[in-house]
Amino acid sequence: MSDTLQVRRTPVLYLSHGAPPLADDRQWTAELAAVSAGITKPKAILIVSAHWEAAPLTLAATDTVPLLYDFWGFPERYYQVQYAAPGAPELADQVRKLLNSPAAPVYDDPTRGLDHGAYVPLKEMYPEADIPVLQVSMPTLDPKQLFDIGRKLAPLRDQGVLIVGSGFTTHNLSAVNLGGSPGGAAPSWSIEFDDWARRALAAQDVDSLIDFLHKGPGASIAHPRTEHFAPLFVSLGAAEDSLGSADTVVDGFWYGLSKRSWQLG
Repeated sequence: MSDTLQVRRTPVLYLSHGAPPLADDRQWTAELAAVSAGITKPKAILIVSAHWEAAPLTLAATDTVPLLYDFWGFPERYYQVQYAAPGAPELADQVRKLLNSPAAPVYDDPTRGLDHGAYVPLKEMYPEADIPVLQVSMPTLDPKQLFDIGRKLAPLRDQGVLIVGSGFTTHNLSAVNLGGSPGGAAPSWSIEFDDWARRALAAQDVDSLIDFLHKGPGASIAHPRTEHFAPLFVSLGAAEDSLGSADTVVDGFWYGLSKRSWQLG
């Protein structure tokens, strides 16, 4: 029997990050804090947010630059939030090696700060902002291509990198009552799609998830545009060998939208 200790791979997350006011939801913030408390502190974080689509695939600033407050019409206090996480130039070099090719070059945007899909959940998970963070764009919304990107990024897990896809399990702002109560009843399309996604991932039915627009009930209502579900596929690809241990770490609804989030591995 070998005395060599098995080093557990860093898990992968898919988080429903919400708009900035979701940080006022004490249950949600406590759940995110519990997620980070249950994970060995990562050496770096790679995050893919629903709020950054750029092709070719692009890496955000590898030095600390101001946050990107990519939302409008909120009270001033949401624009005063700070999260000065260190840049991650070494992680950026590793990502280039894993993803860069003549057919799919990797670009850099040295001035782009973390958007709210990145910093809102990370501030609740790692409030000290002492872990290097690299945000990576989605060069496409095609689930298969995003899954393949995640698969190529998977080796980073062996180096203590936490890979996070940040979106929302259902996302149709025009079909919910944002003037009502955050804890109000969710519409049937949101409940049904959330339950289908939960069951599909529990069954490790990646093919159905990839084909969610055809397989998921009410998918075109739950996601009239698919950018908020798309980060899930990067997470699924990166956690391909860990889907059997997928756990829901956040559930419930916020203004009728599913907050369901998973830890994979």
